Amino acid sequence: MPGDTSGEVRVLVYQAALDDGQLAAVRAAYHQVSERLAGVPGMLGNELLRSPADPTALAVMSRWESLAAFRAWEEGAEHRQDTAPLRPFRDTRSGAPFALYHVDAAY
Repeated sequence: MPGDTSGEVRVLVYQAALDDGQLAAVRAAYHQVSERLAGVPGMLGNELLRSPADPTALAVMSRWESLAAFRAWEEGAEHRQDTAPLRPFRDTRSGAPFALYHVDAAY
């Protein structure tokens, strides 16, 4: 349901690495950001994903217990500072820097 803040959500933030040097930098930034986010209330974990179809395309997928938990963190003062190391690698090719999904079904 639109506006529903219950149930788990996934957030994908698109990143790009155009060469091996940038890939190493994205990986280092991902680990730095993940350490900063350890223990954030409502965050269940995250993963760095890389496309086999386009090795320059990456995404950080974070898992949240609810949309409300994600929004509380996103609106907090630490959000921008904690994620700053990944910001230079944001993938702007698609026009949408991130996507948010409710978990509709899972096994």
